[in-house]
Amino acid sequence: MLLDVLNFAGIAVFGASGAMVGVRKDFDMWGIITVGVLTGVGGGVLRDVLLGITPPTSVQGYGNALTAAIASLLVFQFHPAFTKLRRSILVLDAFGMGLFAASSASLAVEVGVSSFAAATVGLLTAIGGGVLRDVISNEVPLLLQPADLYAVPALLGATVVALGLHHTSLPQWVWLVVGSILATGLRLLGLKFKWRLPTARR
Repeated sequence: MLLDVLNFAGIAVFGASGAMVGVRKDFDMWGIITVGVLTGVGGGVLRDVLLGITPPTSVQGYGNALTAAIASLLVFQFHPAFTKLRRSILVLDAFGMGLFAASSASLAVEVGVSSFAAATVGLLTAIGGGVLRDVISNEVPLLLQPADLYAVPALLGATVVALGLHHTSLPQWVWLVVGSILATGLRLLGLKFKWRLPTARR
């Protein structure tokens, strides 16, 4: 139950972040919804393909796409002032990333893969939708921007979930919450304090 809730929450949040990019780019309603839906379900489709879940959940039923579409419509109708869009997108993206990293790693453990594979699936799911959003919108993906910690928080959150479920007897929901908070919190702290990984010397 909690896994389903986190999955839909992640889809809605990522869908909203994609729609807000569409608003900032002056897309029309169809373009905003399209970017929102692709952002919301893109990571989940990649996860299902990696785990051998075919057809992917987002293709087999309408629930995931509808969730992202509704979130996109809400953004289209009630988006904040344009000067605040950039910050809102980053905050929404941080929550979506954390939710997907934790929930996807947990699902991978349920399927029976190793801790390493589960952490990798959690990472790729967390970054997949955001990368797709940025590429479609002709933006440099947040994953590649040197001033931001992005993949590292996602990987840490997914790794904590994978190791916790494999090596402890604590309930699944505990690790889902811990992993989500860890990934999202590190991402938000990185934005606030401008943490960054070292770059190559010129």
